[in-house]
Amino acid sequence: MTSAAATAASNDGENKENTTAASEAAEERQSLKSTKSNSPEAEEVGLKKELGLLEGVSIIVGIIIGSGIFVSPKGVLQEAGSVGVSLIVWVVCGMLSMLGALCYAELGTSIPESGSDYAYIGKAFGGFPSFLYLWDANFIFVPTTNAVMALTVSNYMIQPFFGEDDLPKSATTLLAAVFICGLTWLNCYSMKVTTRLQNVFMVTKVVALLLVILVGIYALSQGGYKKFDNAFAHSETEPGKICLAFYSGIYSYAGWNYLNFMTEELKDPFRNLPYAIYLSLPVVTFLYILANVAYLAVLTPTEMMASNAIAVTFANNAVATWAGPIMTILVAISALGSLSAHIMTSSRLCFVGARKGHIPTCLSLVSVKHSTPEPALIFLGVLSCLYLFVGDIYVLINYASFVESSFILISIASLLFLRWKQPDLPRPIKITIVIPIAFFVICSFLVLLPFYVEPLVIGNGLLVTALGIPVYLVGVYWQNKPPIFHKIMGFLNINTQKMFMAVKEE
Repeated sequence: MTSAAATAASNDGENKENTTAASEAAEERQSLKSTKSNSPEAEEVGLKKELGLLEGVSIIVGIIIGSGIFVSPKGVLQEAGSVGVSLIVWVVCGMLSMLGALCYAELGTSIPESGSDYAYIGKAFGGFPSFLYLWDANFIFVPTTNAVMALTVSNYMIQPFFGEDDLPKSATTLLAAVFICGLTWLNCYSMKVTTRLQNVFMVTKVVALLLVILVGIYALSQGGYKKFDNAFAHSETEPGKICLAFYSGIYSYAGWNYLNFMTEELKDPFRNLPYAIYLSLPVVTFLYILANVAYLAVLTPTEMMASNAIAVTFANNAVATWAGPIMTILVAISALGSLSAHIMTSSRLCFVGARKGHIPTCLSLVSVKHSTPEPALIFLGVLSCLYLFVGDIYVLINYASFVESSFILISIASLLFLRWKQPDLPRPIKITIVIPIAFFVICSFLVLLPFYVEPLVIGNGLLVTALGIPVYLVGVYWQNKPPIFHKIMGFLNINTQKMFMAVKEE
């Protein structure tokens, strides 16, 4: 970790204790700037505003519609206990996501900085809580989410060639590493190519869901509507069970706030950020509800809970056995699109944290040739590949889900706090105060109830967060570090510049 003093020493040459390293860094920077200025490709180095409204919509839809809607209906139905309650959960989860997205539309336009929650928490409550979010994101829930997404894709890709219980672990792990490395390279190479590919992924996802819905409509017309008789029989009434049903539903809607990580790369963010949110969430909610109705029109609750790949079982039962492999491929492509979008957006959080001096500044460098944050992308790519070899990565995801939800709660608290402390802050979008208060109350319930349901998981999640405190004290708060620390930081900066032909953003 670094500090303001370390940043100055390694980049600007102002720290006398590290004159040599800083001079070399300045020389290297000047050399790279000269190379860049002689190139006809660009006039200045920095992340480009290449994302329009369509790209914004494709990123949000691309992250939200992953493998969740093809898997999570089982978890929702299992915890809800009945068809009727499960459908209500899906509707409420969509409405809840929309409330949260409206709050983030205000935050993203009033604080037009990349980094999402990191930027908003820092603006309201200062560097320490925003650093803890950065710590959890970069070292826990971003790389583990990437790893789980990649493993999901590889499992679906390999499944047609093996039995569901005979998947070779080494093959799935290596294929997952290939996906992470390949998409990381693509994100390093070109934002234009990545966003165009994301548009293709979005179309594939929507087509896959529309196929499910059309088959479901046909099944309803053939008597499938009878499966909804006594829809509320065996409904769960225990609050803990209902809460877990909501967690499964919310998991499928996760990602609605990730476009805020890239606010600075949006063309006209004051228009395109809220419009992308307003267009994406209703479409996703509508598709999700219809897809669940389609599942239930073909499969019985018992069949749904017995399946590990509901979309594949649905295709086999509703069409024919040959439809299962086709659905498997569509689900794999859908999950691959989510992985691509997640790698792209989450790398900006790492980049912004390094730019503010909360993690080594070498991760805030931008490629001269490609105008992408290559060091940040590769750093997270390496971490994600390492997490593929963790024994039980899904346990880490449970910790991370609680921690990420907690920081979303803190971000909403920052909106309310800034409304109170900075009422004159320019707010191009200002939602009625009832919405953030309602969202804050509901999120508080969903975050606090697991203390009763799963105290061990929550305790481990808090422990992971607490480990960031000594790192903050040493890396950021401690100003008068020894010369050896500055020398190491200078060495990292110079060699990262050389390796990636990258410089500080201008």
